[in-house]
Amino acid sequence: MQHAAAQSGTRPFAGAALAKMSLAVSVFLSAFVIYEPAPYELYMAVLIGIWFLFGLRLSRNSGILLTILLCFNLGGLLSLTVVDDIGTDLSLYMAVSLFLALSSVFFAAVIEADDSRLKIIFNAYVIGALATGMLGIMGYFDLLPSSELFTRYGRAKGAFQDPNVFGPFLVLPACFLLRQTLTARLSTSLPRVMALIVLTLAIFLAFSRAAWGLYGLSIILLVFFILLKQRSAAFRMRILLISLIGITLLILTLIAALQFEQVSQLFTARAQLVQDYDTAQFGRFDRYRLGFLLALENPLGVGPLIFGTIYGEDTHNIWLKALMDYGWLGFLSYLVLVVWTLSAGFKCLLRDRPWQPYFLCAYIVFLGHILISTFIDTDHWRHFYVLLGIVWGCIGLEKQTMRRRRQLSA
Repeated sequence: MQHAAAQSGTRPFAGAALAKMSLAVSVFLSAFVIYEPAPYELYMAVLIGIWFLFGLRLSRNSGILLTILLCFNLGGLLSLTVVDDIGTDLSLYMAVSLFLALSSVFFAAVIEADDSRLKIIFNAYVIGALATGMLGIMGYFDLLPSSELFTRYGRAKGAFQDPNVFGPFLVLPACFLLRQTLTARLSTSLPRVMALIVLTLAIFLAFSRAAWGLYGLSIILLVFFILLKQRSAAFRMRILLISLIGITLLILTLIAALQFEQVSQLFTARAQLVQDYDTAQFGRFDRYRLGFLLALENPLGVGPLIFGTIYGEDTHNIWLKALMDYGWLGFLSYLVLVVWTLSAGFKCLLRDRPWQPYFLCAYIVFLGHILISTFIDTDHWRHFYVLLGIVWGCIGLEKQTMRRRRQLSA
């Protein structure tokens, strides 16, 4: 780490071990957001300042990410000008938006400075996910003294405020464990399989259609890209066989969970693709239509959190959220962010790099988050910005690799 930091112009502020530990703690704390401001925000605010104070630098790549996110948040600040009464809630909302943007740039920068930090980030993410996942499972089955803290509306939410955030949070570590299980020796995979079962059960008990869809899509894409990258027929057959065994174990786990009446009843209700509150007057889909019509008349937006006060509930759509809370500038900035991230990432998706396993999982799950964002608001999801930082950090690493190769060949 010290060697890599020296090459990139940064200086470890208290030694390699302390630097990695501080990074691991930040990712671990992202799994606990019951109250706001959460420990994650308070810790990260200090950590980001310390890292930049002691030499962390932005590359051109992370500078581009920062510029796009600042334009997005500038749209939000401009939208405040149309609000009659800018209270504490609106100010705090924009402050959190700016903080999350900086957190994403921070993760991109630290990864670009030293690719070995990816291992620290993912390991801490897995540990945090297992901890909050177990809280969700035990809370759901009332195995804790204060189980109600970890459930909402009869759904597991772990140490989060909402099951719809809790479930998607667990998908990245689950995919990472699945990839390790598929590609490592079977004799060493039992702990990963057990951890994967825990995360899968927690995702299921969140009863979030977005989380279920995200997890299913991510698994399919992960297996597809692993098979696409491997040329050995024997290895491909091994992957397929292990995948079938894994799917069978997961199905058996879910069948066992469905034997509990409270699980089966809620599953029957949540498994419907369209709910009553989606299609009702002023329901989710009707609000989409009304919101886009409203955006045509309000290029600066209507202000953060204002849409919900008009129609009784928030947008539940990141594109409409961008238009309402961040205006046309925010919407265009977010569109640029998504297109740039997906296109730049796709170019290096299957290249043989040391960080490719981490990047593959992060890219797939990020893509899945963009898709589910059409039906759910991901604006202040902390792990979404961690994902974004990981993807941009790996894109920066790829640019460094290509630059060095051009220099060597010149």
